[in-house]
Amino acid sequence: MRSMTGYEKRSLLRFLTLYLGSVFVLLAIIGWLFFEHNATMMKSALKFEMLSESHRIESRLTQELMRRPSMDREDLVETLKKIRSDRFKVGYFDARHRPIYSEISGVPGFQQPFYLGTGSCYSMIECPLKKEGVAYIGLQETELKERLEALRWKIIGYLVLSFLFMSVVGYFLARLFLKPIREKIESLDRFIEETTHELNTPISAILMTIQQLRGVEEKKLQRLKASAQRLSTMYDTLAYGLGREVEQRQKEPVELESFTAERIESMEPVARSRRIGIERGLRPCKIRMNREDLSRLLDNVLSNALKYSDPGSTVTVTLRNCRLSVRDEGIGMSPEEIGRVFKRYQRANRERGGFGIGLSIVAQICRDYGIAFDLDSVKGKGTTFHLDFSKLAIRES
Repeated sequence: MRSMTGYEKRSLLRFLTLYLGSVFVLLAIIGWLFFEHNATMMKSALKFEMLSESHRIESRLTQELMRRPSMDREDLVETLKKIRSDRFKVGYFDARHRPIYSEISGVPGFQQPFYLGTGSCYSMIECPLKKEGVAYIGLQETELKERLEALRWKIIGYLVLSFLFMSVVGYFLARLFLKPIREKIESLDRFIEETTHELNTPISAILMTIQQLRGVEEKKLQRLKASAQRLSTMYDTLAYGLGREVEQRQKEPVELESFTAERIESMEPVARSRRIGIERGLRPCKIRMNREDLSRLLDNVLSNALKYSDPGSTVTVTLRNCRLSVRDEGIGMSPEEIGRVFKRYQRANRERGGFGIGLSIVAQICRDYGIAFDLDSVKGKGTTFHLDFSKLAIRES
């Protein structure tokens, strides 16, 4: 199974980011609403249960006091100790809110029948036994916080499992949606591979024939050479990199100054046919790189500069401290075009552009070798490409 291309990986990443981001937000909202609903229901049920228990205790206490109406303080306390709750802590208070007997700690108040504290819930009802000394009956519950915490983690667990499941579903959906695109790309790549294979023989024959021509007017010969050179560059661009990995390419020491000068000279016929001058300012720099990759890199940058330059303008090539700059005085690009120009099959100008492959090859080679690259461009004034070969430089000992 063919590995995914960079475009497929980026498309998959963007889809999954948007899809999983939406799923995460949706699940978070659902989880929060579910927790709040259940927490409200649990609090309401607890409030009803505590108030019911308070009234049950009040009824038992009334029966005890009716059976023994003349109790002193000590007998009352002993009686209150016996009237307990299996589920809640109980407290009995007089009219001044002083505890007669209480298991409750931190009573929040006596004005409301139900209080929800940080770690406990309280029920406080007024008792009709003030003459007997008991004015309020209170209950305290301490398990609600733990139950809410358990509910919270249970919901989080289900949400995590749901998110993982949706992630797997999203991944396979994305692969399914990308399949037709992959088939189209593979079909296009096969077409390019077969077309370039067929172009190789006639281009080679044209170049050989031009070299053997005698008695042809120099101007016409230069035009033939320029056209043949453009065909050869287009062929190399289309054929470059098919089925090759950067690890398989043989790297060797290269004098970048002289190599760049050679590539400029190979572009001279094209420049002269377009009446474009090439100025150079090259200083020594030695790097380690595959010569074919370097040739494709420089040819595409130079060819692009010539392609988008106006007749009578100048292309300036400088090399200093292993940093190469190629500046043209052509049509330039807008910020939106700069963002697209390194994508495959994207062209800044359809009247002057080729296949939209050259700069994508430039970007790929730079990524393969760790060459820093960028460009500055102003619409209508020109473009400057910057290539930093510092990481590939061979330092002389």
